[in-house]
Amino acid sequence: MLRHPEFDPVAISLGPLKVHWYGLTYLVGFLVGWWLGRLRTRKPWSPITEDQMGDLLFYIAVGVILGGRFGYVLFYNFGNFLGDPLSLLRVWEGGMSFHGGLIGVMLALAWFARKVDRTFFQIADFVAPLVPVGLGAGRIGNFINGELWGKPTDVPWGMVFPQAPDALARHPSQLYQFALEGALFFILLWWFSSKPRPRMAVSGCFLALYGIFRFVVEFFRQPDPQLGYLAFDWLTMGQVLSFPMIVAGIAMVAFAYRRNTP
Repeated sequence: MLRHPEFDPVAISLGPLKVHWYGLTYLVGFLVGWWLGRLRTRKPWSPITEDQMGDLLFYIAVGVILGGRFGYVLFYNFGNFLGDPLSLLRVWEGGMSFHGGLIGVMLALAWFARKVDRTFFQIADFVAPLVPVGLGAGRIGNFINGELWGKPTDVPWGMVFPQAPDALARHPSQLYQFALEGALFFILLWWFSSKPRPRMAVSGCFLALYGIFRFVVEFFRQPDPQLGYLAFDWLTMGQVLSFPMIVAGIAMVAFAYRRNTP
């Protein structure tokens, strides 16, 4: 049995100014995504120029932050929002949803695509392989904070999290998500997108792979206490939101190859 290292969530403290590790992991994710995006702009099939990558990153950041926060409140904490609407604005209290962030990013990409006179899927296919870097960085931030721990377990790498309501060893599900939604997801999607594919295929692959990885890891992750299990003593909100992604992603890949638009 292991014990969580109990990292100080504050990475840098300069008087009243405090920089948290979670914020730094987001920053690293955005910066690495920006650098990889600049590499992709040098491909002959890139829909944007290297100079436009900075603007695209800004649109993505806005979509992630606004969509992630709205999604968390809507999908995971709506009851609390009805009693305290201002909780939506208190971002510093925590609470971000990937599925909400995905919707926010999709809206931001549609806006950006219109601005640069490209189709939505031209931009989405370009951006998709960059996203796992940010997802993996965010899960490292969750682990540093000792949050989003997993279910109790007796595996040798089970870990006691001080912020959990008990002293039981639990799955370090944040690290599982880093390995699946971050590292493996990036490798597969970067490889798949390294060659020209039919339009929409990369976006479809993104949805299907993320949906599968998230659905699987939810079996090891402790469900949100305000929701618990939605059915069967195992179905979580994360799985409910991920299943349509799997279906839509597979359908998009099949449609993309059938239509075969370069």
